[in-house]
Amino acid sequence: MTTRELVAASTRPLLLSVLARGESYGYAIIQAVLDLSGGELEWSEGMLYPALHRLEREGLVLSRWKTSDEGRKRKYYRLSANGRKALEKEKSQWLSMHETLLAAWGRVLCLS
Repeated sequence: MTTRELVAASTRPLLLSVLARGESYGYAIIQAVLDLSGGELEWSEGMLYPALHRLEREGLVLSRWKTSDEGRKRKYYRLSANGRKALEKEKSQWLSMHETLLAAWGRVLCLS
């Protein structure tokens, strides 16, 4: 799996996790991912919005238009009840993969 494939695979759990913190809009989501990754993941709008729309079609994310305090109209996204369930499943799967990789790497490091 290339770095690009890894980023693509992690998009869904990252979006669900960011939205589990509360309702947010596109630019703020991009900034949250950048902050969480220590500047390593720089998402673009062209990558974010198709993923959000896919999650919305799946019923995991809800959206609404809202006027910000500055008067700008923005589309805000939040998790649905099904989105919270999907997040728990994603967390379980990623933690299992993480533990498996740590175990594999630990064995490789011991053999070196």
